[in-house]
Amino acid sequence: MNHTYILGLMSGTSLDGLDLVLAAFREDGGRWEWQIREAVTQPYPQEWTERLQEAPALGGEALMLLHKRYGRYLGGEVRTFLAGVSSTPVLISSHGHTVYHRPEQGLTFQLGDGNEIAAATGLPVVWDLRSGDVALGGQGAPLVPAGDRYLFPEYDYCLNLGGFSNISYEKEGRRLAFDISPVNLAMQHITLPLGMAYDRDGELGRKGRVNGSLLEALDALDYYHTLPPKSLGREWLEEVFLPVLDNAPLSPEDKLRTLYEHISRQICRITEGDAAGRMLVTGGGAHNRFLIERIRENCAGEVIIPDDRLADYKEALIFAFLGLLRLQGRPNTLASVTGAERDACSGVMSRGK
Repeated sequence: MNHTYILGLMSGTSLDGLDLVLAAFREDGGRWEWQIREAVTQPYPQEWTERLQEAPALGGEALMLLHKRYGRYLGGEVRTFLAGVSSTPVLISSHGHTVYHRPEQGLTFQLGDGNEIAAATGLPVVWDLRSGDVALGGQGAPLVPAGDRYLFPEYDYCLNLGGFSNISYEKEGRRLAFDISPVNLAMQHITLPLGMAYDRDGELGRKGRVNGSLLEALDALDYYHTLPPKSLGREWLEEVFLPVLDNAPLSPEDKLRTLYEHISRQICRITEGDAAGRMLVTGGGAHNRFLIERIRENCAGEVIIPDDRLADYKEALIFAFLGLLRLQGRPNTLASVTGAERDACSGVMSRGK
C-alpha cells in the first residue's frame, strides 16, 4: 500500500516561526506508519511577528482582513516549500495561529483563512480544527493526543514543551490529555526585556536560586487543582500567571530558577509513582538542558528526548495526521481529552482547484 502525503502547518504561541512538515502516512493492520519526508521552520519577518502579536487587540473588520491576509501569506510559504520537494501532498492541514482561546465562552479562533491557502496553492486545505470540538462543548484543546494515540503507542506519556506544556496518556482505555503549565512564554517574559530571545540551555536560570514564596504562590494557582478536561491560553497567562511572577521582587535569575522548578514539579505530579513509565518529550523546551535535568530529577520513569527532527516537528506532523483523518471522515478529536459531547471529525475543508 502506498503512502499518503500530507503537508502540516503549525504556528506556535511562542512565535518562533511557521513549521512546515511534509509527512507520509500508511495504515497497516490498524497500526500507522509515518515518516517526516521534509521539514522546515520559516522564521517570521518582523512585520508578521508584530501583526500576530497585535492581532488580539484588533477590531472585527481589521481582524478578518488579517485572517485573509495571513492565509495568503501561508499559501505563499507553502508554494515556496513545495517548489523544493519532489512529492506533492494530497492535502494541506493548517493549524493556523491562535489569537483567542476562551472555550468556556465557546470561543476559539485560529488566524489563517484556509480558503486563501487553497486559492494560493490549488490544493485542498483542512483548517479551523478546533471550533467543531468547542461547538460540542469541548475545550478544543489539546488536539495532538489523537495523533499521540495512533502514531506513538510505544510511549506511556507524550509531553510537549512549547509556549505551554501539555501531556497525553492512556488510562483505563481512555486517552487523557491537558495543558499543564506555561513554559516558553513565561520564560520569554523574563528574558526578552534582557535582550535574550530565550534562556539558551537554561544557563541563566541555572545561576539562580529557588524562591520558596514564589514557588508556593505559583503552585497554588487554581488551574493546577482543577481536574481535566482543561486547557490554557494566552489570556490566562497574562491575567493570572504573569502578575504573580511580576510581583515577586526577585532577580531574573531567581525568577527563572523558580520557574524551572515550578514547571518540572507540575509535570512530575502527573507521572508520580510510575517508575516504569516512558515519557517522550518534544517541542522547543526539549532542547533546554537545564529544564530537562529538572524534569529527570523530579519525575519517576524514563525521560526520552528524540532526534531533533521529531522534537521540533512532532506537532506539525500530528496536525498533518489530523487532516488525513478529516479527509477520511474519521474522528480526529477525542471527547475523553476535550470534554466534548462525543468524538468528532473536525475541521473545515476548502477545496483547491
